[in-house]
Parts: sequence; C-alpha cells; structure tokens
Amino acid sequence: MSWQVALALYGTVLVALLVFGVGIGSVMGLVGIMGVTAASGLTLWPTLGDLVWNTTNSFTLVAVPLFVLMGEIILRSGVSKRFYSALSTLTYGVRGGLAQSNVVGSAIFAAVSGSSTATALTIGTVALPEMRKHGYDDRLTLGTLTGGGCLGILIPPSIPMVIYAAVVQESVIDLFMAGVLPGLLLAGMFMAWVAFLVARHPAWVPPKRTRPPLSLALRALRDCIPVTLLLLAILGGMYFGIVTPTEAAAFGCAMAALLGLVYREMTLAAFRTALRNSIVTNAVIMFIIINAQILSFAFTTAGIGRGVATALGTLGVAPFVFFCILVAVYLILGMFVDGISMMLLTVPLLYPTIQAMGFSGVWFGVVLVVLIELGQLTPPMGLNLFAVHSIAAPSSIGTIARSSLPYAAIIVLLCFILYWMPAIALWLPATLKGT
Repeated sequence: MSWQVALALYGTVLVALLVFGVGIGSVMGLVGIMGVTAASGLTLWPTLGDLVWNTTNSFTLVAVPLFVLMGEIILRSGVSKRFYSALSTLTYGVRGGLAQSNVVGSAIFAAVSGSSTATALTIGTVALPEMRKHGYDDRLTLGTLTGGGCLGILIPPSIPMVIYAAVVQESVIDLFMAGVLPGLLLAGMFMAWVAFLVARHPAWVPPKRTRPPLSLALRALRDCIPVTLLLLAILGGMYFGIVTPTEAAAFGCAMAALLGLVYREMTLAAFRTALRNSIVTNAVIMFIIINAQILSFAFTTAGIGRGVATALGTLGVAPFVFFCILVAVYLILGMFVDGISMMLLTVPLLYPTIQAMGFSGVWFGVVLVVLIELGQLTPPMGLNLFAVHSIAAPSSIGTIARSSLPYAAIIVLLCFILYWMPAIALWLPATLKGT
C-alpha cells in the first residue's frame, strides 16, 4: 500500500470516528493499530508494547503532572487571589488599570501554572467581580481574561512544550527559553490593544483610582513577592543548569504548598481536590500521548511523513506559502480539537516536512504553541471561552467570543512576526548556551 493510499485511508477513518463522537485519544490509538496491522499483519504488534513502555518511561514527561499539581495548588491556596489583588492595587494610577492587571497577572500566573484554561479561570474568578464592581464594561473585561489566559502555555513552564520536546526529542530547556520573549511580546501586544480600547472608549472604564495608603501599597508589594520569587527560582534554576525541568517542577510544587501553608488557606479538602484534579488531568494527557505515539508509529511504518515531505519538496512550495497553509490548517483544527491532541495528531505527520523546509525544531515548537493558543479562542472548541463563560453570567458565549476576536487576530499576527523574525524565539536559547 502506497503512502498516499495509507494517508487517505487513515484520514477518512479519523474524521469518521471523530464525527461519530469517539474520543480523540481512542481514535488515534484505533487508527494507529489499524495502520500497523494493515502494513505488516500481527508481526509488529509486540512492538506496540515496547512503544507504550518507552513513551511512559520518560523522565521528561514526569514534569507534566508536577507542573499541573503546582498550578492546582496555587489555584486553591489563596496565592493567586492575593497576587491579583496586590497587582490591581499597584496599578491604581493607570487608566483601565484593572484590565491591564488582567494581562500582567495572566502573564505571571501563566509562568507558574502552565495551563491556559487554569490561568483564565483563576484570574477571572478574582478579577470579574472586582471589575464589575468598579464599573468596567464587560466588552473590555472578558477579552482580557480569555486573551490573557492564552499566555499560560507560551510563557514557561509550559505543559505542551514539555510534551512536544518528548515527542520530537528537542531540549525542554531550549523550548522554555524560546518561549520567553514571544510570550512577553504577546503580553505587550495585548496591553497595547487594551490601552487603545481604553483611549477609544473611555466610558468603558472608571476614572483613575485614588492613591492607596502607603501601608496598603507595601502590603500589596509584599503579596507580589512570593509568586515572583517562585517564578524566578523555577526558571533561573533550569536556565543556569542547577535543576532539570522535572526537578524544577517538583521544587515548584513544594514551594507552592509551603506558600499555601504560610497563608493558612490551603485546607486538607482543597489539597485533596488539587491532587484529584492533577491525577485526572495527567491520566487524560498520558492516554492521548500513548495513542498518539501508536499513530505516529503507523505513519512511520507506512512512510507517510517522509512521503509528504518529499512530495512538498517536489512541488517546490515556498516556505512562506507552506507556513500560511500551516496557520490555516491549525486555525481550522483548533476549532474542533483540543491543543495537546492537535499537536500529537499533526507533529508526526508534519515534522519531517518542517525539517525538510529548513525550519528549526525549537522555533516550530514555539509557533505550534502559539497556534494552540489560537485554538483556545476559536469556537466551538475554544476552552478559554467556556472557562470564562462559566463564571461570567449573564454574559453570553457570543459576547465573550466577540470580545476575544481581536486577541485571536493578535495571536495570528504574532505567528507571522515569528516567521519574519525567528530570532525573537531563537536568540535567548542561543545566547544562554553561548552559541
């Protein structure tokens, strides 16, 4: 069977099973087993056991449940609430300061949670009632929450980056470093858009707030320090080679739990909930990863990845045209498939082509994460939209989607900026490695 026939067959079965409501993880596993069987009968079935073992026996992937747990602990220990309240106090002199606090708070909280949806939900739970009380228009507020939440998987540590690194054998630390400047750039672009909206629609925000008492400002500064130090310790420890990403995640969990105890808001029930949610999330992620590896093995066996790369090379498609097609494909996929599943479904197929086109694997990892962020804002799958909708009554999902549309456009713009200026992603890893 030629790779073209295999690709058409696998694609048809994948789409058919998804249309009939089969879970994406199960679909990838079923199609993978079907492909391996069609290519070589039962001869390669014993290899599937080795594949599952090698996938799950990965030191790199141990960081995933630890980063998830760290985010859950911070979410339920009162740390995030104190941090946001402190940040909003310190931005008293900025017109629309609470809206800007949403973006800044999301950027910093993203760096200790690694999850877009968790970031949007955590900041939103604290920010939305406060902003409504002060007279902020929901058309401004909702977009800053859904858009700011997207920073959760770009600014390191990032769970999708860890998984991508494990799949394509890139350095997790290089990927983390590569995400820093694009993440800060995206946060700056979001803040510029918020400033534009405030200038254009001054009625959407209240007047500048009065200067808080010195004691309140000092207390706010004190509440910002623990999260900032935790972030610097995690990233600094990895970047300077003191700890591995997995060890950094474990350290982050311990420090987050310690902060919860210091603030005396981490109850036993809240800790149990954090553990339970972390286990469930990790089980789902690992199930998808295992089945994605089976599908990747089927692609390799059928020669699909190599065939697609060769075919595109023969057609002479320009790198920019290929990049535009890539953005369009991920925009459509993001409407229907969650980010991690989308990455694991497409990377085995596209990565050989990416290499053949001369793109850096680290650069592509950053661009891929940015495109996954885009999927967080595009209905009907946009998880950030539904996360904010769950706490934003009576606002409709349509209102939230319209408020989020400019942030989706900014994310697309960032993708093309990264294409034109790849050094934004690649400069920091190369500099810190001394190359």
